[in-house]
Amino acid sequence: MNPMEVFQKEAPEVAEAFNGLIEALKSTSGLDARTKQLVYIGIKAAMGDTTAVYYHVAMAKQLGATRDEIKDTILITLSVCGLKGVASCLPVALEVYDKAE
Repeated sequence: MNPMEVFQKEAPEVAEAFNGLIEALKSTSGLDARTKQLVYIGIKAAMGDTTAVYYHVAMAKQLGATRDEIKDTILITLSVCGLKGVASCLPVALEVYDKAE
């Protein structure tokens, strides 16, 4: 079971509120959806969150992000957070990108 399914099953009220927040963020107009996904991937890679990177790379690809954009998004975290995010998230991201349709 993926982490979001557990969250929704175990805390449905909180998950519903969280989903409302996500929908509100998706509807803002300052950045397009592809750019928002790239920013999210960069933040999560900086945190070393391979699970989030795994799911959001496929979303970014569906929105038109290129493999080089995904790679650069993760590489740019190197100057802020060091090697951890790049070492843990770049292999996952590129594998997901290459397999996603």
